[in-house]
Amino acid sequence: MEVKALQQILSQFRQMQEGLQKQVETVLVEASAGGGMVAVKMNGQKQLTEIRIDPEVFSGKDQELMQDLVRAAVNEASRRVDEELTNQLKNITGGIPGMAGLKIPGMF
Repeated sequence: MEVKALQQILSQFRQMQEGLQKQVETVLVEASAGGGMVAVKMNGQKQLTEIRIDPEVFSGKDQELMQDLVRAAVNEASRRVDEELTNQLKNITGGIPGMAGLKIPGMF
């Protein structure tokens, strides 16, 4: 492989990495459980940015139910972040031949 071609590929990778980082910073997903009794928002770095719990959950004083609802909402939000980032990665890498199906370990 020519040095010039390799440099061009590396440049494309840098641009792709910068684009992906910008996309990660803009991702915000919301998920809920228990018919909306618990709702969470999560950013592209999988950090919870908001959690809402319906007061009705507290009235039942069912600790196990609350734990299950929070866990379900967080897990769904995490799945949605993965899905959104995977879709955005496909959009970014789509222009590079052979990169459309790329799976980068540790990314999602």
